[in-house]
Amino acid sequence: MSQESLFGADPATPKATSAAEDVLAGAPLAARMRPRDFDEFVGQDAVIGSGTVLRRALDAHRLPSLILWGPPGSGKTTLARIIAAKTDAAFEALSAVAAGVADLRAVVERARQRRRMNQGTIMFIDEIHRFNKVQQDAVLPHVESGLVSLLGATTENPSHEVNAALLSRARVVRLAALGVDDLRGLIHRALENRDRGLGAMDVSLDMAAETRLVEGCGGDARIALDALELAVTAASERALGGHAGVGLDDIDGALQQPALLFDKNGDQHFWLISALIKSLRGSDADASVYWLARLLESGEDPRFVARRLIILAAEDVGLADPKALEMAVAAQRAVEFIGMPEGNLPLTQAVLYLAMAPKSNSAKRAYDFARDDVRATLHQPVPLHLRNAATAIDKAEGFGEGYQYAHDHAGGVAVQEHLPEMLRGHQYYEPSEQGLEARMVVRLAELRQQLHGEAPAG
Repeated sequence: MSQESLFGADPATPKATSAAEDVLAGAPLAARMRPRDFDEFVGQDAVIGSGTVLRRALDAHRLPSLILWGPPGSGKTTLARIIAAKTDAAFEALSAVAAGVADLRAVVERARQRRRMNQGTIMFIDEIHRFNKVQQDAVLPHVESGLVSLLGATTENPSHEVNAALLSRARVVRLAALGVDDLRGLIHRALENRDRGLGAMDVSLDMAAETRLVEGCGGDARIALDALELAVTAASERALGGHAGVGLDDIDGALQQPALLFDKNGDQHFWLISALIKSLRGSDADASVYWLARLLESGEDPRFVARRLIILAAEDVGLADPKALEMAVAAQRAVEFIGMPEGNLPLTQAVLYLAMAPKSNSAKRAYDFARDDVRATLHQPVPLHLRNAATAIDKAEGFGEGYQYAHDHAGGVAVQEHLPEMLRGHQYYEPSEQGLEARMVVRLAELRQQLHGEAPAG
């Protein structure tokens, strides 16, 4: 691999190259329209807009080490280049996919040479979450000493993927997916700009097509601009040199079915399943089906979804509707049996049932209370009358003595203690008044009175 392709700049270059210098003949529209300064950079005003703490620090030529965290197309690499261009430091770009420890050492050595000439170095590491612990540890001492300023870019949560020691020496900047208004602005700029954009072409984009484009690119500026360029090209060829009107069909053809933002081991995996579970718990059937579709269409394992539905049925519906657990288990078995894509039907059925079912977490709360007592009291002995007298020695020790066989008593309930002595009187289960569980309130009170030989209330 050449030094140029690995580092992105000649080691002797004192500053980051501008976006304009990166534009080559035939470069995609997204590359040609890459913002060159903060005035062109859109969508992240909350973190880098005029007056923000970070912007004031950069305007004062103070560059802290930064981890830029955001989804694809949110401007992480562009922001890194703009930040670097505001300093007199050299810009060294590494890709964590291709670079290793040897490459890091080469950058560090060049940084030492520059320091002797009173020049700083910015080390930009794209996809820093792909660096292993050894590689991240190799960066740490040089960031700590100030030999290099770190700019890292990642699509994954840095607190999960970046070493704590390295993370503590950098500020995390959270970038959001671009909103539709920001994307409209980028599209208009690309259509009007004659030097880098499509302004020299006789084209127009109708409103329906524009709306489909900004809503269908998932907040990713790169996808939006590349799809726009492809749609304009198709419309221009159809127009045979005349005015090219880009319509809805052109945008649909250019977008095709863009991959949904998802990573089975990354943030999207956890965020999407969290959204589904919380929508189900909140009894929102419409949102629940939407998040189910997002998961399945993104490629999530349907067996994972089914397992989470089973958990929710027991944890959040529980005894308010015991049939919910049966529905979830049936959906899991159906998915295993018929596979996908038809497996989405039993999953949808289960999701709708769970969303509309009455909710109770009494089973979870009962277990949690009992677990707390177990941990607090540790090894409480099983009462002698509840122990199984399997041998003569057991009987001699009094095992089973005094045990009351429930079926020998009226109503199948005997006056008898079943908890260890120090826990007697503790109550763990408190039924809710939701669904079928509401019927258990009176029944439970009666049982507790009978078990402990108390007179009925009233």
